[in-house]
Parts: sequence; structure tokens; C-alpha cells
Amino acid sequence: MPRYTCRVPPDTALAARPAALRFVFVTVALDMLAFGLAIPVLPRLVEGFLDGNTVVAATVFGVFSFAFNLMQFLCAPVLGALSDRFGRRPVILLSNLGLGLDYVLLALAPTLPWLFLGRVIAGACAATVSTAFAYIADVTAPEARAKAMGMVGVAFGLGFVVGPAVGGLLGASDPRLPFWVAAGLSGANFLYGLLVLPESLPPGKRSPRFAPRQANPFGALAFLRGDAVLAGLAVVSFLKQLSHVVLPVVFVLYAGHRFGWDAAMLGFTLALVGICSATVQGALVGPAVKRLGERRALIAGLACGAIGYAGFGLAPSPLWFWAFLPVFALWDISGPALQALATRRVPPDRQGLLQGALGSLQGIAGLIGPFVFAGSFAWAIGAGAWLGVPGLPFLLAAAMVGAAAVVAWRVAR
Repeated sequence: MPRYTCRVPPDTALAARPAALRFVFVTVALDMLAFGLAIPVLPRLVEGFLDGNTVVAATVFGVFSFAFNLMQFLCAPVLGALSDRFGRRPVILLSNLGLGLDYVLLALAPTLPWLFLGRVIAGACAATVSTAFAYIADVTAPEARAKAMGMVGVAFGLGFVVGPAVGGLLGASDPRLPFWVAAGLSGANFLYGLLVLPESLPPGKRSPRFAPRQANPFGALAFLRGDAVLAGLAVVSFLKQLSHVVLPVVFVLYAGHRFGWDAAMLGFTLALVGICSATVQGALVGPAVKRLGERRALIAGLACGAIGYAGFGLAPSPLWFWAFLPVFALWDISGPALQALATRRVPPDRQGLLQGALGSLQGIAGLIGPFVFAGSFAWAIGAGAWLGVPGLPFLLAAAMVGAAAVVAWRVAR
């Protein structure tokens, strides 16, 4: 597969960029805010349908998470290929509308199976971010993509940090209220896009047909294998996404076991993570990529991630844990740099398929990560407690990111 350096003509880029990038920022922020609103209350709803049986609720909620990631794995390439054939705008708008209607379903769900159906639909519609990255690749020159994708990362982080906090406050009075608010946000996002979002992929640059052979997870992964550099970057992306699963799966349990943190301290630490991440992606990605280049920025970001994870796993006290947060935050440079490198390898009519394939890899990581990290944590504080390393899951994550840095160093030349 040859390397493509698809430049947007200057007049087109200047016409599309203000409205397009502003909408992408807002749509990702609102989507993540809506998604985050549901995090504190969804387990409570599941528990309520099971008469307060926490043990069974934990198992059922695990099944919900598995179904969500499975649908993302299956549907991300389909929606990416559809955006290559019919344009980014309709896919983004339909995803927003689908999520809005899904939140209404979750708010009204009378039984547990209806709640499960809502999570399945949410996983199928969770392609907004992937399609947004394809949109950015359409309207920005290759050398500007890392900075633009870093700003999308800011929107992602802010929405994801603020959402759970607001959802917890709203859910204190009614566990279904956050879903209504999330539905309103997604509906507003749909209307906003319907009115202001320009199409980024003109008909002349679209894929001539929808190819079912590639518009599925296995075909999409085969597409990634068609180029040695792209295949290597896909491995880097997968290891990066897999390592990141350690945070939602283990962080709360690990911090409570190791440091005795309560909910307030956990919230404070998560807020610090969000602030550091937003600062790096909003202020440092552009200068870092400009100074280091995409390849060295990717490797440096991954190295910081490996150091940060290792620091979390070995920290002897909360102060040491917090000291590694700024170092760990620098790994957020790696995501936009990787995206910028990957988008250079494919033509405009395959950007959606590329992002869908990367979305499938994220789905796979979400499927297997909980077993890897929850299992290693359980072993580390149980049968393996004699090692004295309760932070074993974070050390495994550090090893994954370190391996990703080695792969990036070899393939991204």
C-alpha cells in the first residue's frame, strides 16, 4: 500500500475548518458528557432491577460492558466504511440521533432486558469519535492533524471528567434523570450539526461503492495488514488502548486497597488526571509534534506513559502516586501523533475505514482488558500477595506501553 499525503486545497481547508473543527470539538465534548452522565447511575439501575443484590449486579454489569464493547468491535468498521461511501456528515448525525433515542430508551426501560438493549444500541452508535477523526483528516493538512486531533482529545477528556460528576449529582435525586439530560444533550448536538455541519468528503473523493468484505471487523483488520507501517501502527494503537483499560477496571480498587482512599480522594485524583490530560492535549501536542516530529513525539509520549504506569504500580504513598500524574499525562501526546501518522498512509476514501478498524481494535481491547487487569489484581492481592506488588496490573500496562514504544520506533521511520 503506497503512502498518501492527501492535502486539502487551501481554499477548501479555510472554508471548512472554522465550522467543522468547532462542531467536532462540541460534538465529542457533548457525546462524552452524555456518556459520562450515565456512569454513576447505570450500576444503580441494574442493582435496582435485581432487588439490591450487589453480587449478581456486578456480574450483570460486566455482561453489559462486554456487550457494549462487542458492538463497538462489530459496528465501527461498518460505520467507517459508510462514511467513506456516503460522507461523514450523515454518519455523525445519525450516530448522535441514535444515541439520543437510546438515552430515552434507557430512561424509560421498564425491565433489565430493555436496559441491556439500550447498552447494545449505545455500543453500535459509539462511532462518533472515530468518524470525527476521519472528518479532521478530511479538512486539515497532514502536518496540522496532530494538533487538531489533540483538541478533540481535550473535548473527550473534559466531557468524560465533568459527566460523571454531574451525573452523580443528578442521580442522587432520581437515577433516571441523568439519562434524560444525556438525551437532551445528544438531541441538541444532532440539531446543531444538522444546521451548521458542512460535509467534509466531497462526492469526487468518496469510495465508489460500499464493500461488505472490508466493512466488517475482520475485513477491516485485513485492510490494516495491507501496509507494513499501518499494521505496525495498529499494533501500537491496540497495545495503547489495552493498557488504558487498567484505569477504569482497577484504579478504584487499587487506590482503596493500597492507600485507603475514599470517594472524595478518588474524585480529587480523577480531576487531577483530567486537568493534566486537557493541558497536555490542548497546549503541548502542537508544539511537541512541531519540534519533535510525529514519530519522535509518538515514541516520547509512549515512554512517558510507560514510566507513569510503572510509577503508579510502585508508588509507596499517595504523594508519589500524584507525582507521576504529570509524567503520565504526557503520554497523551502519543495519540494525536499516532493518528497523524496513520492518516498519512491512506487516501481520502479510506479514512473512515481506517478509523473504523482502529475502533474495532479498541473494542477488542475493551473485551479482553477487564479479564487481564482484574484477574492480575485479584492474583496480586491474593495468591500472589507474597510478591508485595499489588500494583501488578499497572506494571503490566507499563510493559504493554513499553512494547508499543519499541514497535513504534521500528515501524514509524
